[in-house]
Amino acid sequence: MEEQSYKIIDGRAVAAKIKEEIAGEVAQIKKDGGKIPHLAAILVGHDGGSETYVANKVRTCEELGFRSSLIRYEDSVTEKELLDKVEELNHDDDIDGFIVQLPLPEHIATQKIIEAIDFRKDVDGFHPVNVGRLSLGLPCFKSATPAGITELLKYYQIETKGKHCVVLGRSNIVGKPVAMLMMQKSYPGDCTVTICHSRSENLKEVCSKADIIIAALGTPEFVKAEMVKDRAVVIDVGTTRLPSSVTKSGYKLTGDVAFNEVAPKCSYITPVPGGVGPMTIVSLMRNTLLAAKKEIYK
Repeated sequence: MEEQSYKIIDGRAVAAKIKEEIAGEVAQIKKDGGKIPHLAAILVGHDGGSETYVANKVRTCEELGFRSSLIRYEDSVTEKELLDKVEELNHDDDIDGFIVQLPLPEHIATQKIIEAIDFRKDVDGFHPVNVGRLSLGLPCFKSATPAGITELLKYYQIETKGKHCVVLGRSNIVGKPVAMLMMQKSYPGDCTVTICHSRSENLKEVCSKADIIIAALGTPEFVKAEMVKDRAVVIDVGTTRLPSSVTKSGYKLTGDVAFNEVAPKCSYITPVPGGVGPMTIVSLMRNTLLAAKKEIYK
């Protein structure tokens, strides 16, 4: 039987290790009579994916000894009501960090909500102040998914210096921030970064020259074997729910990479689920801990 040539980047195992470290720190804070980190989440409507993500965040808070608050609204909530709640949380000294789960209904201007959040409590790392500081290489709350990706590269000691990294996707949540992190003068970083998107030409050619591919398009199984060079590192950020008759839930999470055909060409690859996903929540928790300790912004 042929030996498996690629290594799986196990996000669950790395996340478990980091959770252990955070839980230990929180236990020490509790013992010393310090302030227990408190994360709040605003959830609008009943989107299945958002419900799952927020439930996972609340459960992880419990595991780590954090306090958490879930604030729910129906889809019919007005923009003003939401902005008023954001303002209230900004001034609530007991809440260290909070998130507004995206996507929001169409009648609400998402950017306006993001900009209303106090950047010192913006543990999602979406506020323009945090994004700007990230681009300058200054201390900030890093966007959770990109931070999780760099943590995985570091844990597996994957060489990034001088490597060609292709980022597929230019979203403000993953594509742009992860590109900035990968080109910074640090490890993981020092990459030559190419950002590709839906309007890019010669995608196959560009990808086939990449040492590292970070796929964050939201298009199931977009990255095929012919787009990947031998021994490349492939990080799959995609999580599209596709109907499935073999799972109990009736759907299965599918990544942006055609795993079965791409994996044999790789040196390292993340699976979906169990790759980047668990790291995203852990990065959010780490940001919340930093906010509670006032380590980024005094």
